[in-house]
Amino acid sequence: MPLATRVVNRMFDNDPFSQWLGIVRVEDGAGSSVIRMTVSEEMLNGFGIAHGGIAYSLADSALAFASNGHGIKSVSIETSVSHTRPVKAGDVLTATARELSLTSRFGIYEVSVENADGRTVALFKGTVFRTGEPWDV
Repeated sequence: MPLATRVVNRMFDNDPFSQWLGIVRVEDGAGSSVIRMTVSEEMLNGFGIAHGGIAYSLADSALAFASNGHGIKSVSIETSVSHTRPVKAGDVLTATARELSLTSRFGIYEVSVENADGRTVALFKGTVFRTGEPWDV
């Protein structure tokens, strides 16, 4: 089993929030991640659309899985998101994280969140600090 998959297995098994979101892992990689979830009614805000934190949280999980996939414990130090389209209950969202830059101490990632029609609903950017501590997997 690849290192990235072993690391993400360990992370996901101890991540009740990602589990509550209903995240399904599609692809694990060193510096990349593809995950998917379905938006439920309880994730909606007062406007009847998904709370902004839902797409953000999905993207943040993709960032965590991608950045830790190298086998070095990494934590986010700066993130931002732009919401480009409304998300409704029942929408299936896919977050695709890709590595833009990696050094021994920092990584920069871009995460695109798309709906089932392939339309971008959110763009997320994250910077992680690489602790230097390897995952014991």
